[in-house]
Amino acid sequence: MRLYKLKGFARFQRRERILDKALVKAVRTAESGLVDADLGGGLIKQRVARQGQGKSGGFRTIVAYRRGTRAVFLFGFAKKRAAEPR
Repeated sequence: MRLYKLKGFARFQRRERILDKALVKAVRTAESGLVDADLGGGLIKQRVARQGQGKSGGFRTIVAYRRGTRAVFLFGFAKKRAAEPR
């Protein structure tokens, strides 16, 4: 299984201080069949826990996912900021 990150996602990850091992854990969870949302066309939404906390208040990621082959992290957002107006 290969993991990739788009440049924008890597910036988000760095800004929010998300560790690579948290992303690996999210992909392993998807590999075991526990996908938070299947968006169709090979896209999934997967939750990533905040460091020292749980997944429910953590981050949401959109991943282009092909089981056993690759996962490309496309977009991420913090749950607390998703509903805020811009």
